Amino acid sequence: MQRAFTHLYEDPDLRRAQAAMWRVLADRFGDHPAVLGYDLVNEPMGELRPGEPLPDAARRIERDQLTPMYNRLARAIRSVDEDTWLFVEPTPIVGEGVSTGLGRIGDAKVVYAPHFYNTAMEAGADYDPAAGWIEAYEAAVTVYPRRHRVPVVVGEWGPLNNSLPNMGRFYRDALASLNRYGSGWAGYVWCYGGGYCALDAQGRWRANKERTAAPYAEAVAGRHVSAGPDGVRYEATAGATVVSLPPSPTGWRLSAAGRARPRTTVVAPGASARVRISAAPGARVAITWTAAVA
Repeated sequence: MQRAFTHLYEDPDLRRAQAAMWRVLADRFGDHPAVLGYDLVNEPMGELRPGEPLPDAARRIERDQLTPMYNRLARAIRSVDEDTWLFVEPTPIVGEGVSTGLGRIGDAKVVYAPHFYNTAMEAGADYDPAAGWIEAYEAAVTVYPRRHRVPVVVGEWGPLNNSLPNMGRFYRDALASLNRYGSGWAGYVWCYGGGYCALDAQGRWRANKERTAAPYAEAVAGRHVSAGPDGVRYEATAGATVVSLPPSPTGWRLSAAGRARPRTTVVAPGASARVRISAAPGARVAITWTAAVA
């Protein structure tokens, strides 16, 4: 597999074929309303040199092979699609709290899209809050977007075994961290066996997975936005803020403070809703959501 990555990065025929593939996809799907962006390669890696430490290999591969590849693909896509976002991933080694060696991608609509996995937990181990893994990951993963002024969306995350004793703590810590720096995230769901599936055979949430089905603001009509797991605050501009409330066994109570309407919305247990909230331009608005049933 390592050698296959080397061929992908360095073989002229494969490079041309890869660029041609992305031109076909971008030409076909660039105007589709359901397409937000293109994730250019999933969990890229490369060939390790004898005796080379893994973090050093990852940074070298990201610097010398991934960066040129992403720039090549960006140019190919922009020849047919000028608007769709480009999602670029570092190597999976970033999951061990290692800053990426990825360089600048010369495009105005780039999203940094790392994955968020811990080697021990992916092998079935429980979360260890004292190990400081989430803190190390956050410190490492935020370096690139700060340096290059790009948004960050965690493209995959979620442990293998959600029912271990510390997993409730893991989801609380992980979601708090993701909300501090991310523009969004996607939980990994694999429902063909194993522990990643969010639902059991009866369609019920598996342990702790319901924590990933949380309300969020789809769109915010405002500036100076501050978002968290329990709500969003902003200075209103023209238009409507849209909040998505997923099904919950308790239902939801949504409250809007600061010259905003509607003031309160209650969603019944098991139901979902999309709530549009309008406010006078310039108003300081705070929207919060809580469980409707204690």
